[in-house]
Amino acid sequence: MAKTAPPADNPKNFVNSVAKAFAVLKCFTAEDFELTITEIAERAALDRGTAFRLVQTLVKLGYLHANTTTRHYRLSLQCLDLGYTALSAGNLRGQAEPLLRELVPAFGDAASLGVLDGSDVIYLARVSAGLDRHKIDRRPGSRIKAYAAALGHVMLAGLPRAEQIARLEATERIKLSERTLTDLKALLVRLELVRKQGYAVSDGENAYGLRTLAAPVLGQDKSIIAGVSLTIDASRMDIKAFEKSALPEIQRVAALLTNAAQMSG
Repeated sequence: MAKTAPPADNPKNFVNSVAKAFAVLKCFTAEDFELTITEIAERAALDRGTAFRLVQTLVKLGYLHANTTTRHYRLSLQCLDLGYTALSAGNLRGQAEPLLRELVPAFGDAASLGVLDGSDVIYLARVSAGLDRHKIDRRPGSRIKAYAAALGHVMLAGLPRAEQIARLEATERIKLSERTLTDLKALLVRLELVRKQGYAVSDGENAYGLRTLAAPVLGQDKSIIAGVSLTIDASRMDIKAFEKSALPEIQRVAALLTNAAQMSG
């Protein structure tokens, strides 16, 4: 009796179009994280038309992000939706969690680690105590709009101006409170201030009654790869007192994670 090939080894079970799609995704590296259609076609050994259709499909599905200004593409963090455990692949989440726990409740009511994905912030880690009355869901894997959050501002601030504009214009900007900035020019001014001072402050802009400080986490090439934030209930202290007491702590955590990211790269 002839042996049957295992399902994975049987050529009849191989879907060529899926293989091509993964070939596109595998084109991107830490050094070459943004590529044009032509570069993708060359690396994936595809004709340009096939590469274009696959890229547009992956953009539509959310696995690639298109920079309409430069016509470059890069991996989207939605790739991580294929497996939540991939969120901690670089161990940044695992390194951050004990540091975030040191901040809560000593310096704040919630501490978070997030990354930027297009116009959104995706939470990778969250430690919370004392914000139950606000009924805000910030569990790992959840998303918020970057334009309205300190965590988003601190990461957007590290991008070139053209990309800031592209990401801010790629989503509807609505007021989440009377303090939310939605005007493009006002947001760009805010991002420039955040870039210069090295941290972001939000006083009730993302949600009524919450105050947040955020600082960037840098990778080997000095680009911002993540952000950490600390949030308090506004009834706990005013924004100036919060900034004075908590800013050194959130910057310390950001510096430790930056060092870890750069050492492991």
